[in-house]
Amino acid sequence: MRYIGNKENILENIYSILQANNVKGKTFFDFFAGTTNVGRFFKSKDYQVSSSDILYLSFCLQKAYIENNEEPKFEKLINSLPKQNSQNLFDSPLEIVANYLNSLEGVEGFIFKNYTPQGTKELPQPRMYFIDENGKKIDAIRQQIENWKIGNLISENEYYVLLACLIETIGFYSNIAGVYAAFHKHWDCRALRHLELRIIQFVDNKKENIVYNEDSMNLLDKIDTDILYLDPPYNERQYAPNYHILETIAKYDEPKLRGVTGMRDYSSQKSRFCNPITALEDLNKIANEAKYKFLVLSYNSEGIMPSEKILDILKQYGTVKLEQFEYARFKSNNNGLARTKKTVLEQLFILKREA
Repeated sequence: MRYIGNKENILENIYSILQANNVKGKTFFDFFAGTTNVGRFFKSKDYQVSSSDILYLSFCLQKAYIENNEEPKFEKLINSLPKQNSQNLFDSPLEIVANYLNSLEGVEGFIFKNYTPQGTKELPQPRMYFIDENGKKIDAIRQQIENWKIGNLISENEYYVLLACLIETIGFYSNIAGVYAAFHKHWDCRALRHLELRIIQFVDNKKENIVYNEDSMNLLDKIDTDILYLDPPYNERQYAPNYHILETIAKYDEPKLRGVTGMRDYSSQKSRFCNPITALEDLNKIANEAKYKFLVLSYNSEGIMPSEKILDILKQYGTVKLEQFEYARFKSNNNGLARTKKTVLEQLFILKREA
């Protein structure tokens, strides 16, 4: 999924740098899990992974990708589903369930009523996040997943796998530039397509992986890991409003909305890393209080924490090395004075903790 700061395309670079600096171990803690791409990558490298994020949408992805090790079998549900004409003899249980969800008739639920043109036609500017048909389809799928959970037809693991499938699908049909803080006033061609639920893939590291839906600063006394990986926000823009619709779809809690974009309240989900003073305070607290062999801070060269201040903080706790490489700028950040600049430096601050 499209996500600010997503490391998917540079993980091999990061891993190579860590290997070259002998940053190794058996356990890995992803402090700002986001899309879980980093955790999944290190899970595939046979690390036991723990991760946390304050956003519930991330927690759903963590439960499906990090904590879970295999494709669920849906043993209670599968025999109660009507056989679909499109069903293939070799379809997996997850594919069968996804096909059924794709066959559902749309319903006029919370997403349709608040994020489609027809559902918000009374507003001065109707919201154009989804075409009407796809808004209804999202509601139908989300309500069915919840009903299966309430009816005890799916396990907790199966519930989060299906939510992850839905969360991952949404971005392919959203009428946005990259984040959900605003919608296009004309239809992007991707948003006009008929929504089809996509299934996710799994990584089995045969280990017990642990995930949290927490402000990770509250977990410092629980962290005891070989590699503590930090990938915090780089600027003053909070993540929660940028992904508010995905959060609402994940929770499906019918929150009170405000503004042109139908924003949910995110006052309890603000990160102190979006302020240069409190970011440095929290970085110091993490480096001081968490238990780790290596702390790796992945940061942007244009981030609000100055490199020299980061180094000053980390040097208090061991030996620090800064590695850098160039990569493509996230499109939504390609504006302002840096409009013509297509790349930015990824900075890896590597701290080896002194005993």
